[in-house]
Amino acid sequence: MNEFSLLIKDLSNNINSNMDFFKITLKKNPTLVYYKLNELSNFVGSRYNLKLEIHFPDSSKIHNINDYGRENISIIIDKFRKVFPIPREQIKLEASNLFKNATVVDGYMYEGKEGIKISFNDKIKSRIEVLPGSLHLWIKIDENVEKFCNWLLLNVYSERP
Repeated sequence: MNEFSLLIKDLSNNINSNMDFFKITLKKNPTLVYYKLNELSNFVGSRYNLKLEIHFPDSSKIHNINDYGRENISIIIDKFRKVFPIPREQIKLEASNLFKNATVVDGYMYEGKEGIKISFNDKIKSRIEVLPGSLHLWIKIDENVEKFCNWLLLNVYSERP
């Protein structure tokens, strides 16, 4: 099952069905657009028993309507989970095999917690942060990112509270 693909398609369908609202509202009230996007992402996430968030680390990106739901996304499964249910090295190996232009290292390793940081060698310093209870995509979702996230949802995040 490709749960991440279904999740992103569901999010995209919801965003597209509200595209007229986004286009009209963006010029006069970008904050309202932001709230509506997160309302939609929360709705879609609830259907998959997770929390889905869309971020705009660069506030000007809110004007890139065609990128909504295709980058800067967080998926929160269990914010209290500290360790991965499978060996961390297995996740790093999967990431290394998929992302040849990236550096895969341990990250966020403190207070008994573990995590992985995947940094890409591109101009915008894209990255993926894989934590035991959440996944943060600071990158445009392409075929390999989608494949990796499908693998993570199946092998790391399948059990949800």
